Amino acid sequence: MKTIKGPAIFLAQFASDAAPFHSLADIARWAAGLGYRGVQIPTWDSRFLDLDLAAESQDYCDEVAGTLAAHGIQITELSTHLQGQLVAVHPAYDAQFDGFAPTQVHGDPAARQRWAVSQLEKAAIASRHLGLSAHATFSGALAWPYLYPWPQRPAGLVDDAFDELARRWRPILDKFEDNGVDVAFEIHPGEDLHDGITFEMFLERVHNHPRANILYDPSHLLLQQLDYLAFLDIYHQRVKCFHVKDAEFRPSGRSGVYGGYQNWIDRPGRFRSLGDGQVDFAQIFSKLAQYDFDGWAVLEWECALKHPERGAAEGAPFIDRHIVRVTDRTFDDFAAGGSDRALNRRLMGI
Repeated sequence: MKTIKGPAIFLAQFASDAAPFHSLADIARWAAGLGYRGVQIPTWDSRFLDLDLAAESQDYCDEVAGTLAAHGIQITELSTHLQGQLVAVHPAYDAQFDGFAPTQVHGDPAARQRWAVSQLEKAAIASRHLGLSAHATFSGALAWPYLYPWPQRPAGLVDDAFDELARRWRPILDKFEDNGVDVAFEIHPGEDLHDGITFEMFLERVHNHPRANILYDPSHLLLQQLDYLAFLDIYHQRVKCFHVKDAEFRPSGRSGVYGGYQNWIDRPGRFRSLGDGQVDFAQIFSKLAQYDFDGWAVLEWECALKHPERGAAEGAPFIDRHIVRVTDRTFDDFAAGGSDRALNRRLMGI
């Protein structure tokens, strides 16, 4: 068994133009002061990482790692959530998702997709330069508008959508294979890979590619009313990243899983700061230890109520408290009688 690394924090939700959230050195100092030992870096924010340069220059990556190491911080993973989303975009979301890409590709879905693929390829190389073994991203979605089967879906629509999703991702996965890095898709509503079944559908179409893996975030599973503990029993071999994020689901006589188009604060399902929701993290950390998860416990702060800085301050000790320092001995070793095969035979009556 292995002891999970952590605590770590995803920087995306904290980035701003105000100190200490405006530069890598300053946000690293802030995170270390709260007790974090790792950071997950969003590659779309050049204040923290220049992805083009990271893919070109080992020296630059060594400099980034050195900046963090000066504060006792390591990089856990790079993230391309926004770029991964753009690998596959249904036309219904074109205008909304253009904001994730440079202005020169706005209004041109094919150019936007090519840009997104190039970003993923650069992230694979940058991850290798930084000595990372896993990468966090989204799958994008072509079938999501057809989630609910009304009107009745045309025969083969979902199969065709997943065939196309796999066709787009296969060369990206191969690029990550070339660089020795796992792609961890966050299982997330809004993505075609939003639960175990959809991940399996994709995995089958990429022929069980060894680099097609999972970012496990129990909050998204709880809001779907999926058994997030059984999910680990089933898919633990593919779990390569872990977002520690809490949530609660409080159905009413007026609204349920779909949320009634309400704002986050009014939805039955809401993300919460760590310890304020319903996720059973004691069981999650125990299962990850049992299954030899060899990664980081990374806080992703999202909460409709609590201030992010308070959530971050409470998050580090919460994660540290839940990390299971695995045992190096069996609890009943004191009663061991040694090895004696003759005794074993007598005990069996043979």
